[in-house]
Amino acid sequence: MVRLYASADEAVADIPEGATLLAGGFGLCGIPETLIAALVRQGTTGLTVVSNNAGVDDFGLGLLLQSRQIAKMISTYVGENETFERQFLTGELEVELVPQGTFAERIRAGGAGIPAFYTPTGFGTQIADGGLPTKHDASGNVIQTSEAKETREFGGQMYVLEPAITADFALVKAWKADEAGNLVFRKTARNFNPMMATAARVTIAEVEEIVPAGSLDPDQIHTPGVFVQRLVRGTGYEKRIEQRTVRSKES
Repeated sequence: MVRLYASADEAVADIPEGATLLAGGFGLCGIPETLIAALVRQGTTGLTVVSNNAGVDDFGLGLLLQSRQIAKMISTYVGENETFERQFLTGELEVELVPQGTFAERIRAGGAGIPAFYTPTGFGTQIADGGLPTKHDASGNVIQTSEAKETREFGGQMYVLEPAITADFALVKAWKADEAGNLVFRKTARNFNPMMATAARVTIAEVEEIVPAGSLDPDQIHTPGVFVQRLVRGTGYEKRIEQRTVRSKES
């Protein structure tokens, strides 16, 4: 059953050193910013964070990078975060880069209880053959690389075996929830949040509004409450964007 927490600090209080976290969001859209800020205050270190990217330097996961609480990132790209890039290239951060579609499917598979799956993505590249840099030393020299993955032919095409991703905790951001933990996400803020909610031992959801059980249209629920263990109402959302492009009248 879902438990309603009075504060984000209370909701993340038992996340231990070295935990593996799934963190929803794409850039800064749909990130669990209240829960991330609570983790920064808590000071938990040695974290492995699975997230599409780390947003920007001074917001969201960028704050955990600044405070050096993240030991490893599993992501699809570095994005606009210079701290992420610098820590990776100077040996402070281990990084596993994953093709974005494979990243999504590895999480979905983890939530579905599928241990691994075959995909054509990455065959013939370092994704499959190994040798992709995952760790540097302080001088920028590569000291650790990815291992080769199993490949197999199906119907005349080669495929790569990819393992599922699961985690100790999932931190997700939803627009609305009922008291039973059923979640509704808003537009593109939905992104990776629903699949991450299924792939962790404990899912902590922060939401903008909590309504009585039975108030939500069942057809509009994206994540059933059976996948959510903790619920907290967030406040004061900045709703920043990762990058703004301004076009001139001539363009």
